[in-house]
Amino acid sequence: MPVQPTYPGVYIEELPSSVRTITAVTTSVAAFLGHTRRGPVNRPVTLTSFADYERRFGGLASESAVSYAVQQFFLNGGSVAVVVRVGAAGTGESAAVTLVSSETETAAAALGLAAKEPGKWGSELRVAVDYDTQKPKDTFNLHVFDSSGGARESFTGVSMDPAHPRYVKALVDSASSLVQVASVAGRGRPDPVGTVSKPFGAQLPDLAVAVDVRIGAVKHTFKIYDAEADGKEQPKNVAQLALLLERKLRALPDAPGKRAFAGTRVTAFGQRLQVVAGSLDKDDVVSFTGDAAGPLGLQDFARPPVFELKDGKDASPPGPVDLIGSEAGKTGINALRDVQDVNLLLLPEVAAYPNPDDAATVLSAAAALCQEKRMFLVADAPAAWRSLDAARAGLSTFESVPGTHAALYFPHLEMVDLVTGRLRAFPPSGAIAGIMARTDSERGVWKAPAGTESRLYGVRALTVPMTDRENGLLNPVGLNCLRSFPVVGPVVWGARTLAGADVLASQWKYVPVRRLALMLEESLYRGTKWVVFEPNDERLWAQIRLNVGAFMHTLFQQGAFQGTAAREAYFVKCDKDTTTQDDINRGVVNVVVGFAPLKPAEFVIVKIEQMAGQIEV
Repeated sequence: MPVQPTYPGVYIEELPSSVRTITAVTTSVAAFLGHTRRGPVNRPVTLTSFADYERRFGGLASESAVSYAVQQFFLNGGSVAVVVRVGAAGTGESAAVTLVSSETETAAAALGLAAKEPGKWGSELRVAVDYDTQKPKDTFNLHVFDSSGGARESFTGVSMDPAHPRYVKALVDSASSLVQVASVAGRGRPDPVGTVSKPFGAQLPDLAVAVDVRIGAVKHTFKIYDAEADGKEQPKNVAQLALLLERKLRALPDAPGKRAFAGTRVTAFGQRLQVVAGSLDKDDVVSFTGDAAGPLGLQDFARPPVFELKDGKDASPPGPVDLIGSEAGKTGINALRDVQDVNLLLLPEVAAYPNPDDAATVLSAAAALCQEKRMFLVADAPAAWRSLDAARAGLSTFESVPGTHAALYFPHLEMVDLVTGRLRAFPPSGAIAGIMARTDSERGVWKAPAGTESRLYGVRALTVPMTDRENGLLNPVGLNCLRSFPVVGPVVWGARTLAGADVLASQWKYVPVRRLALMLEESLYRGTKWVVFEPNDERLWAQIRLNVGAFMHTLFQQGAFQGTAAREAYFVKCDKDTTTQDDINRGVVNVVVGFAPLKPAEFVIVKIEQMAGQIEV
């Protein structure tokens, strides 16, 4: 704020700078939509590696084109992806389990749990309950296991009472990534897993007795307390008994390949024991028999070591309506409307559609969204295009797709399916998006993502090999080809948009020109918001010219534009010629930014002439 001088001396005043740096936005964040094994439905999730995808969406699945596309994206140089799980409406179901309570007279259902997300993956979840808490008469512990991936969540000291600060529904629903509470009935706690003893008295019974124990098909007889092996004094309380019993059970031989006895857990809570087999097999119930089992209270309440969730059902692959989704409901591709920094859109599911009209319908909606959101659509040729003639005949189907924000790539890639170990064809969009990200990082968005530097990693072959002449039939009509050359291997050999056919003469003929323009538009859109509500006069126009000009000059120095001098490469105009008095009266300031784009050298022509012999004089 201005200094108010009151005494003779020197005053320091800090003035605000007129420089507001404009930063180039990211250009290679790819959004993938389609069927996955698991994950939230119609909700974008940002990933930075394929390991993130495996943890969140369940890894590779033979029926999921998206899973392989994401893998190929990161394999070929991608760094950030956004995945949206989409399935056919009304076809997926979440696995569930009902935990019964014996604390109620009617044995009513105490707690209903369901997998957080629909799919068969939920049938691999297991739940365990114990009462080993600070208040074993009122609260319980809930443990959730993912038997396929080893993930585990524990919620300790939870209660069935809605007024309790650790109410089970509120805690689990907010903190768990595996399950959610579907129902809570009554105040009775769910029964614990394993075998639970009756309450022991103040003094323990004689423990120098033999007892029979069975887990599954394996049965043993052992002595709980042996003075020669266990010391001169028997356990004096339930906690000491639990330690002794656990040690004895773990020393018993297991069935081959199992750890039911070796991993047995014995817990003391209150005056009771809980004995749980060391496996996640629902059939591994710990059963105590023999004359000594009754006095020790180990004959009752025998239950499995875990309760399993059942009846999970995967959703069917999404159809055209599912992928397009609803703008109001933010489903399908419309789930990306509120997501920032998405630059590339991929729909690998579309390539498998038997009806090409369905594919064109989905791609048209996707391209329209790309125009609105300043994104670029990387589209796959239909899987049915298994020859050059099929591609030429089928290309007319995609004439309805707005082509300035989309590119179509042909043919598909032949790679080893890591799930089955067999060679299989995959849509190329995931690998193409990875190459775009790699090229942007190494050379810049103005460099065409094609050429000998655009090698397709992990690709064995292409479904349709092409010669130069065959390639020459597809390139002029805007279909980007993938080629394989000796030594170099499979590469991207085209950089045209769907509006890149020679007969269209579009200014957005080339992919790098379109993507560079999108980067400039989004960067300037974000970098000039400070202008809003500023006084609309020459001082503002000068600041705009300064800031936008600095941004454009930085790109020029990086080689983004044509020309050897700045005036040949770009211009920024904002003055009384662009903004008239009528514009000022209406609150409008007009900024005109022009640039000379670099266009790829598609055709390299080398002319060779034979020189005539020289006559010496």
